[in-house]
Amino acid sequence: MTTGDTGALTVRPLAAEEWDGWYRRLEVAFGGEEESAEERELYRSLTEVGRSLVVCDGAEPVGGGGAFSFRMAVPGGAVLPVAGVTMVGVLPTHRRRGGLTALMRRLLDDVRAAREPLAALTASEPGIYGRFGFGRATWRMAVKVPCHRVSLPVAENPALRLRLADPVEASPACEELYAALVPGRPGRLERSPGWERHPLLDVPSSRGGFSPRQCVLAEDAESGKLLGYARYSAKVDWSAADNAVGRVKVRDVEALTPAVYARLWRFLLDLDLVDTVEAGNLPVDDPLLHLVSDVRRLEPRLSDALHLRLVDVGAALESRGYAQPLDVVLEVADGFCPWNAGRWRLRSAGPGRATSCVRTGAPADLVLDVRELGCAYLGGETLAALARAGLVTELREGALAQASRAFASDVAPWLPHGF
Repeated sequence: MTTGDTGALTVRPLAAEEWDGWYRRLEVAFGGEEESAEERELYRSLTEVGRSLVVCDGAEPVGGGGAFSFRMAVPGGAVLPVAGVTMVGVLPTHRRRGGLTALMRRLLDDVRAAREPLAALTASEPGIYGRFGFGRATWRMAVKVPCHRVSLPVAENPALRLRLADPVEASPACEELYAALVPGRPGRLERSPGWERHPLLDVPSSRGGFSPRQCVLAEDAESGKLLGYARYSAKVDWSAADNAVGRVKVRDVEALTPAVYARLWRFLLDLDLVDTVEAGNLPVDDPLLHLVSDVRRLEPRLSDALHLRLVDVGAALESRGYAQPLDVVLEVADGFCPWNAGRWRLRSAGPGRATSCVRTGAPADLVLDVRELGCAYLGGETLAALARAGLVTELREGALAQASRAFASDVAPWLPHGF
């Protein structure tokens, strides 16, 4: 392994036979801990070698990155191609030498060549990617529910049946339900073949004493149709007085109707021997906030999740829906992908109606960086809030309010799992 500190780093495509060494270098870049055999096998199967790159110091590989070919829901219900930028890292001996910049340059050029309008990532260090045009597009919310301090009144429904099932055996039906929900929430990813294994990954050495993953299905009692599911793990400790102290970690809860969603949460909170139910990734508008008797007891905590970049401003803005009619000229700055820079006239007749976004020489109404477009694109941040932070400038009175309302989404964007 080289340790030189001079000379430009270069980027080239990954060869399939290099995967093991490439992945190990990325593990080192992220602290050095080796993943389990199960995790490595999953990511080996999911890696798109044709979209993966190697950062080199001369002939020596010193880092890498790549992309997954995803499709993601956007406001209005469309599901668009999006490049899921992933596994980006450079060995600690080669940082601050332009390797990341060269890698992102090649990745985004490749995304443009593939005619994908969007690129997305989850960031180990959120401060890194703004300079490449990525804006924070979604939040994730973590909650910790003390079961004996809150109530969740849900009427019993004899038409609904709950039953435990093997998570792997139930997976095809759960994936079919998940797919039906994708268009309804911006930020959701379609799970292409192979990705159905991701939510089932359950490495014994990573459980921290919790049980193997459990799965409960909510079904129509008459037809047997799947209406919802929850996957979770449990851990029960015992006090010196022989009292149970139990915790449950929720992996996911999905349902076709509000009533089924509430019933699944009631099941989780009513589990025997359990004091606390924890969920690490919920939407910021999750119904649970309105279902429990005392929301303060949940101690909700926010953290950034999906960071989004418009690679083709015109195609991206033209492909999403808008909450109200809109006619605005955006002057977009984009120092890293200069093909986006300039003025764009965005016109929409409103929800479900025709939209166009074309270059124009007309005077600008709003001025902003492509990073702020990434923040607002899924409706999770408003242009008005970004303007109050000094990140969007209004040049025509009234344009900011009109655009901010049009970009908004009734449903908060959410990324259900990382990549």
